Amino acid sequence: MKRLLCLPSTYLGLPILLACGLTLLTYDLPVDYLQGLLLLAVTASAIVLFDVYAGVRIPGAARFRMRHYAGTRDSFVALAFAGLIVLFCVLDLTLFSIPLFDNPSSYASMEGGREHVRHISDMCWVLPPIGLLCVRSKWLRNMLIVIGFLFPVLVIDRNRLFASVFSFALVIVLRRDETRPLPWKSIGFLALAGSSIFSILGILRSGPLDYITLPFGAMYRASPVGIKWLLLYGSAGPYNFSAMLAKHYSNASFLIHQVVPMSGSVATAGTNIPLDAPTINVGTEFLPFLLALGPFAAVIAVFVLYGLLLWSVRRLRPTVPLFSFLIFLRVSYVCVMSPFAPQAFTWTNAGFIGLCLFMQVFAAWLPNRRPREPAGVGQEYASVAAAQTLSSPLLQRVQNHGTR
Repeated sequence: MKRLLCLPSTYLGLPILLACGLTLLTYDLPVDYLQGLLLLAVTASAIVLFDVYAGVRIPGAARFRMRHYAGTRDSFVALAFAGLIVLFCVLDLTLFSIPLFDNPSSYASMEGGREHVRHISDMCWVLPPIGLLCVRSKWLRNMLIVIGFLFPVLVIDRNRLFASVFSFALVIVLRRDETRPLPWKSIGFLALAGSSIFSILGILRSGPLDYITLPFGAMYRASPVGIKWLLLYGSAGPYNFSAMLAKHYSNASFLIHQVVPMSGSVATAGTNIPLDAPTINVGTEFLPFLLALGPFAAVIAVFVLYGLLLWSVRRLRPTVPLFSFLIFLRVSYVCVMSPFAPQAFTWTNAGFIGLCLFMQVFAAWLPNRRPREPAGVGQEYASVAAAQTLSSPLLQRVQNHGTR
């Protein structure tokens, strides 16, 4: 399991294969829909096979544990960034209605400038990792973690909630003590809590599932409501991808709106896209490429995303810089969620990566402040330096001369 976590394809190829498997189990698929599912599965399998022999690996837990970010220039910039996000989260909740309390159906309403505020508050998922990595104060660390989990619930944003849970859990796993087993209890609790809240928010946002008429299979029909939500949204992306490929529908506007800032909405709801269930409008990361340029472009998009993932992994070596770590958390998350919805090939995702690169350069320009060393480290360095000095050839000659 530890070796599996170090494979980049674990965060892209395996989630796509898992989503394709869930789709087969959730629906009684029409025969012509199997072509799209097979296309995704074969592409993901090729990435996994290539990755096994490519040799690019995520650094081991010891490399992550060696880095102490608190008190460094990077942590100072990261905490200022976190403070800006917290400010915009507060503005989002005070200037506009809170969907969880006021009207759950208003979660997608972005009028009155809320869209611009949300561009910043949407990055709330980065608060828990910054709290874990950069903060010595317990109360400040806990505050950042709580805000990172609470804000998505208040605005009924399940995607940001999953991003917070994923990044928080991944930081814990990657910085674990390798002499101990993986913290399965903590990971299991986070997964259970996140899945439960996801299902509850799904019911609040969209109501019951009785009105959805899709070719569901026996396993889906026999599942509880909470499990049905997870099965539906875990499989709806590959299902809609396969449906659009089978129907030979093409429309380049979705891809244009996705990559060109402020060019239009990326939502498929309320459009003329021939979805089998108009309210289940999620698609894979690669659906806009399929609609715009066909299946070959969708396959190319998978490999380009894999290349982006490899780039983020390489940036972790050799010293695991803080902002490279944040970039990897973001890229690995959009890879894991690639069977669900487009998040990687968006101008907002590119903006976050660019912002991290800028903050890394900006932090390097700041006056260097040596981080406070853990207790005992300074004494250890002093002892080593003294031993090296006593063993120097010059001092030995002086000592020998004195004994003659």
